[in-house]
Amino acid sequence: MRPVADSRSVEMTILTVRTGSAPCVVDLTAEVAGFVRDLGDGLVNVFVPHATAGVAILETGAGSDDDLLTAIDDLLPTDNRWRHRHGSPGHGRDHVLPAFIPPHATLPVIGGRIALGTWQSICLVDPNGDNPTRQVRLSFVAG
Repeated sequence: MRPVADSRSVEMTILTVRTGSAPCVVDLTAEVAGFVRDLGDGLVNVFVPHATAGVAILETGAGSDDDLLTAIDDLLPTDNRWRHRHGSPGHGRDHVLPAFIPPHATLPVIGGRIALGTWQSICLVDPNGDNPTRQVRLSFVAG
């Protein structure tokens, strides 16, 4: 099967996000909304090119972001069970995180607005305090 050329356009940008030295959930919704504003209909992909961070769609500001970090600690404790041992104690669990919280999310964009539910936010989830700065790649494909 041969690919068919069409008139779809692709827009891309990279965000630099300061996450600091403690596990965190960073709301990226405003930045992503600004990126897609006026781009019409299509899909936006949010991708974190890091082995120890993920992208989640969740409610923020009502405690869910802290609940997520607590759940990560409960599910993936920072102890010495991990074979991957460089970095801070328990850092191996950070390398397992993307199997549970993927490093990407793809969302519909309608009329230049992300089609999120009322309480949904696009969040960078970073349990790894060893890397205080993250890159987030945004790609929009017109549809």
